[in-house]
Amino acid sequence: MIEQRKVTPEDIEAAIVSEYYFTAAEGLAGLGPKALDQVTFCVLVLRNGTKIVGINYGSVDPAQHSAEDGRRYARESAIEQIWPLLGYELRTKLLAQQGCLF
Repeated sequence: MIEQRKVTPEDIEAAIVSEYYFTAAEGLAGLGPKALDQVTFCVLVLRNGTKIVGINYGSVDPAQHSAEDGRRYARESAIEQIWPLLGYELRTKLLAQQGCLF
């Protein structure tokens, strides 16, 4: 019996076991140029150990940058990379259930 036929946002969230955020400036222990404060990284660790990195490069106008927005957009960037991974996993399961593996 085939149960699930599509990847959902809930599947994406369930695949994430931990997440980490840092700026490029933090990665350089504060030794880089001030502009690196706006480059935000999000590292999502998935249940199988896969690490996905999303990046937000910050606002064009530094005065418009917020750390909260940087984290949100970096996470969205990482999430976009998870969709095809879970889609591949689901397609493999569906084909296996149908006995159609290549």
